[in-house]
Amino acid sequence: MWKRRSTESQPISGARATRMPRRRLRAIALGAALAFSITISGCAATADPPIAIGEDTVVVDVRTPGEYAAGHLDGAVNIDLQSAAFDATIAELDPGEEYLVYCQSGNRSAQAVAAMEAAGLDVRDAGGLSQAEKATGLAIVR
Repeated sequence: MWKRRSTESQPISGARATRMPRRRLRAIALGAALAFSITISGCAATADPPIAIGEDTVVVDVRTPGEYAAGHLDGAVNIDLQSAAFDATIAELDPGEEYLVYCQSGNRSAQAVAAMEAAGLDVRDAGGLSQAEKATGLAIVR
């Protein structure tokens, strides 16, 4: 009645079914290597373009006073984004000046740039402290 099936695996006939031809294997390996190299080159760190600091450029650190005291770009002024007086302070800034803003990681500087642009100021975002240091060439002082 019922036939019992063998528990042994059935062999697949033909060499092509059991072994991948060398050409195909090489093509797959080459494609994988190419995809990997493209991915790696796409993830490679790119250097930020240098930021020119002119005579009329005011460098603004929008971190807290404690962070500023721990190390800031040479010549930077501290205007704490988290301070209740931030909006009043930027309202007093000279609209004829050019401002370059940075923070620790780039998050607060982006927020500060948006607020300063809304106040009618000419402002650029330099991102985080180390990014701003590399782009401007200004030293970090303590």
